[in-house]
Amino acid sequence: MKKIDTYIIKQFVSVILFATLVFAVIFVLVDLMEHLDDFIDNGMSVMLVMKYYLVFTPEILKLITPVAVLLACLFVTGRMSNGNEIIVIKSSGIDIYRILLPFLIVSVLICGVMIYFNEWIVPKANHEKFRLEKIYLQQHNEGWWKYNIFMLDSRNRIVTIGYFDDVADIASKVSVQEFSDTNMTYLVQRFDAQTMTYDTLSHVWVLRNVIEREFDGPKETFTSYPSLPLKRISFKPLDLQQKALNPNDMNYNQLKRFIELQENSGNDVNRYKVDYYSKVSFPFAAVVVIFFGVPLSARKKRSGLALEFGISILISFVYILLIKISQVLGYDGIVSPLLTAWLANIIFFAAGLYNTAKVER
Repeated sequence: MKKIDTYIIKQFVSVILFATLVFAVIFVLVDLMEHLDDFIDNGMSVMLVMKYYLVFTPEILKLITPVAVLLACLFVTGRMSNGNEIIVIKSSGIDIYRILLPFLIVSVLICGVMIYFNEWIVPKANHEKFRLEKIYLQQHNEGWWKYNIFMLDSRNRIVTIGYFDDVADIASKVSVQEFSDTNMTYLVQRFDAQTMTYDTLSHVWVLRNVIEREFDGPKETFTSYPSLPLKRISFKPLDLQQKALNPNDMNYNQLKRFIELQENSGNDVNRYKVDYYSKVSFPFAAVVVIFFGVPLSARKKRSGLALEFGISILISFVYILLIKISQVLGYDGIVSPLLTAWLANIIFFAAGLYNTAKVER
């Protein structure tokens, strides 16, 4: 059986690599045709365009890997079935569940690599891609996020910053506004500071040249300080820098911290939680499709690469459609974010088990 496992694994891996390469090239060519006018209009050189697609490649690989795995298992199993190899293996007393094992070993390894890939490679590559788009495609001005920053630090606290120097961790033209717990439109206290620095030893923001104003009905009092530590501010300098990121540019820890800040501010975090759980659930699609693809192609039939390719595209389309439908439900809070992220996998896994049970062992 070891020889059979080795044979299947070699065939499976080779087709995965080939399919990944083909899908990646098609993806890049389609995207290039779509953005070619933008590249030319903004005077991007060939080297810059190549760099752009180099940093875009990790995101492309993340998206197409489950499709490549599905196509590979359909093609390899279908070819073995048409060549009567499946019948020979079954006649030797080996059932379909044992045939699944080498496919599962490879897919689990791919899933682990994808989880690592999503944590360390994809966020950094997406951030660099976004930077190139800002500079060369003029979608945003460089450093746009450093100006006029608004942070809802808690349910009743707003911090506004005129400019943030992310190198020295110094905020300028700072205002901290505290509102009443019972009436969110009633301002009870306000701090206006020329600058605000972060003390890395005590982990506290320190206001410089600050004026404190307290409101008690029509009465207002003023107090000035050369410096004033303000422990009540919960965010850190890194959190300000992450305002320039979107969830796709964050790793697991960054996104988890971002969600905590948004929850503390009283914001709706369903969308971010769905994205957070999806970072783990999506790589498992490479495992789920094995239970769906192998039994589907294990039956004896006349088929070629074109049919297997068509089936893989159809299944991938249905899978993505399920993800989009579940995301809408999760974003609106109708379904829990955790269930939303795993719903497509659960449905396909159940269908795969049913499909496997129907195959003659």
